[in-house]
Amino acid sequence: MQKPRIKVKICTVGEEAVGKTSLVRRFVADKFDGEYTRTIGTLISKKTMELENPMGDPMEVDAVIWDIMGRLGFMDLLKDAYFYKANGVLAVCDITRKDTLDALQAWLQGIYNAAGVLSTVILANKSDLHDQSQMREAELAEQSRVHGARYFLTSAKTGENVLPAFEFLLRSIVHRERGKVSPDTSGGDELTSSLTKP
Repeated sequence: MQKPRIKVKICTVGEEAVGKTSLVRRFVADKFDGEYTRTIGTLISKKTMELENPMGDPMEVDAVIWDIMGRLGFMDLLKDAYFYKANGVLAVCDITRKDTLDALQAWLQGIYNAAGVLSTVILANKSDLHDQSQMREAELAEQSRVHGARYFLTSAKTGENVLPAFEFLLRSIVHRERGKVSPDTSGGDELTSSLTKP
């Protein structure tokens, strides 16, 4: 018997050089390129995963991931096309740059204005540089609470929490699309040992 199959659209948002493209590449191809290359316009990647539907049965999820240039002005120009029929959003910040967390408010408001409230995951990236962190766990938890999102401490370089973060977002989308309550979004303890304490 053929497994049920759905297609979902995920958009990444966040400032330049936070690691959006590297996170997508780690998820899709399990690869990392340490040389920074600025995204010009939009990159589209695809990956199919097997997950369980809300009833516990296996299903195929075709994830189409749209990766946008990290400039709010560019988003303002193309937001209608970029966010059209989006099902979920990956909001990415860099733990070594506090301003990138603050900027997520504008990024997320922009996508919600264009596409409505979506399943959202916040990725605090570059956990491999935890000794350079400028971000407090309480600040990240508050941003997550405001947007009803789950947060993960990730590293595109090492792969830490990348797959769990994407899987969580995909499951949240599947539950939302099926009219079910999405999984717990109360935040995690992934940051407890690595971020600056209040």
